[in-house]
Amino acid sequence: MPQAPRITLHPVSQRVQVHVDGKLLADSTNALELRETGYPPRHYIPREDVRMDLLTPSKTTTHCPFKGDTVYFPLGEKQDIAWSYEQPVEGMETIAGRVAFYE
Repeated sequence: MPQAPRITLHPVSQRVQVHVDGKLLADSTNALELRETGYPPRHYIPREDVRMDLLTPSKTTTHCPFKGDTVYFPLGEKQDIAWSYEQPVEGMETIAGRVAFYE
C-alpha cells in the first residue's frame, strides 16, 4: 500500500481573511489550504488578495526540502508574520508567489 503524500493542497470554498492588530491584510475567495504531516493546515493566498503594500521582505530565509526556499515578511514590529515560496520545488508550483500567515 503506497504511503500517503507528505503534503496535500485543497481549494478553500469559503472566504479567508487575515487580520493583524485590527488591520485587514488579506481577503480572498481563492485561497488554497496546504496540509503537511506534523504541521497545522495553512492557507496560501494569492498576492493580489494580500495588502503587499504593508509587507516588505525581511532578511530571513529558510529552505524546506518539500516546498523550496522561503521568503518572510514582517509587519511593523512583528517579525516574519507571513511567508511565500517564490520558486517552489517541482510538484509545488501551485503555491508559487502565494502568501501564508502565522494565524
